[in-house]
Amino acid sequence: MQRIAESELIINNRGAVYHLNVRPDELANTIITVGDPDRVKEVSKHFDKVEHTLQHREFITHTGYIGSKRISVVSTGIGPDNIDIVVNELDALVNIDFETRTIKPNLTSLHIIRLGTSGALQAGIPVDGFVVSTHGLGIDNLLHFYRHDNNEEEKQLLQAFITHTQSQDSLSYPYITGAGSQLLKHFVEGYHHGITVTCPGFYGPQGRVLRLGLSNPALIDQLTQFQFGQHRITNFEMETSAIYGLGKMMGHQCLSISAIVANRVKKEFSKDGGAAVENLIKKSMEIIATI
Repeated sequence: MQRIAESELIINNRGAVYHLNVRPDELANTIITVGDPDRVKEVSKHFDKVEHTLQHREFITHTGYIGSKRISVVSTGIGPDNIDIVVNELDALVNIDFETRTIKPNLTSLHIIRLGTSGALQAGIPVDGFVVSTHGLGIDNLLHFYRHDNNEEEKQLLQAFITHTQSQDSLSYPYITGAGSQLLKHFVEGYHHGITVTCPGFYGPQGRVLRLGLSNPALIDQLTQFQFGQHRITNFEMETSAIYGLGKMMGHQCLSISAIVANRVKKEFSKDGGAAVENLIKKSMEIIATI
């Protein structure tokens, strides 16, 4: 097995992967990701026991237990570029032998569940509601740096989206990946389901106008109006497609669950986004602890 060089996988002097500052023994196989570092403690306060507390830069990790279920919660920061760091390092922690720097012969499949915030793109999805992403559709360019394939459903959805939006002319060529089916089936009651679009920024890439004009001012309407069979775009944010795409290629089960803090169609914003996130955490943690 080919050895991975020190420049490609950086391991610090305590035997932890570089950015996350986590050792293999400090990570659970069920992982909750949150964007905001301050949100890590809002998740881990629901643990019965906290085993490890780690931090490097914006990446905070708490590992502990709910009953006998071992769970890690990791902050990612914002955007697909940060997800590239986090998912690659999570995978390395379980699937690369840090002593020999070789890929393990028997690969471990993680459960990676994002609990985040998002903006709704359908009038019927209320502020403070919850959305589970059946697919992550990226209009960033992260996955184009990796070799990846789509199943037939994903190919059809992607082609329908490109035809509808003509996005190949104004945006990075889009990509799409489905949710992990082993996780998706557990999150039904009380959750809206739909396609989540992942953007490479918060302002122009999500159709916000402050002082700069937009190259595609019709973007939000195009996203809202897209439909292919039973599929529609429910929301957008900045991480889901990267988690789904990288996770699928590596053999992990991934799911993204969002508290809706804004409805971009109705121009509404949550009066208490913190309460919405707390309700999402409580409801979802009860399910995660049983999977």
